[in-house]
Amino acid sequence: MKSNLLLVFCKNPQKGKVKTRLAKSIGDDKALLIYEKLLEKTAVVLSQLNCDIALYYSENIPEQDSFKDLSATKKRQVGDDLGKRMANAFQAGLSTHQKVVIIGTDLWTLESQDIEKAFTALNQNTAVLGPAQDGGYYLLGLTHFIPRLFANKAWGTGEV
Repeated sequence: MKSNLLLVFCKNPQKGKVKTRLAKSIGDDKALLIYEKLLEKTAVVLSQLNCDIALYYSENIPEQDSFKDLSATKKRQVGDDLGKRMANAFQAGLSTHQKVVIIGTDLWTLESQDIEKAFTALNQNTAVLGPAQDGGYYLLGLTHFIPRLFANKAWGTGEV
């Protein structure tokens, strides 16, 4: 079994479908531009890591993307809600890797060291969380699948 796998959940960069709350004040075009910059920043962070990477897209797997220079597997998210999609990705990842960490692509301040610290923390812990200021989290890592982490959550709210 391999050691470390990073799951990266990506929304396909489509006008009107990304950064929708922000788009209400700046418009869909600018919101899309910001999301594309976030994808580029995420690609830079990922290029500094020494782990397996799986990119999970929301809609379809694009032929060209911000991660074209990265050695990563590309998959489509499967499930009715974010919890089910993450649960499916974790189950698949933990069947081949000892430690699995998940992040999204809208984390401007995320650095490769944050991800490396999560993998290191998983040497002593079953789960690690990177808490977000809005009450949710920006990173989750597991060494074993814990189904209750993904069920009955109000995804996208501070109640997570």
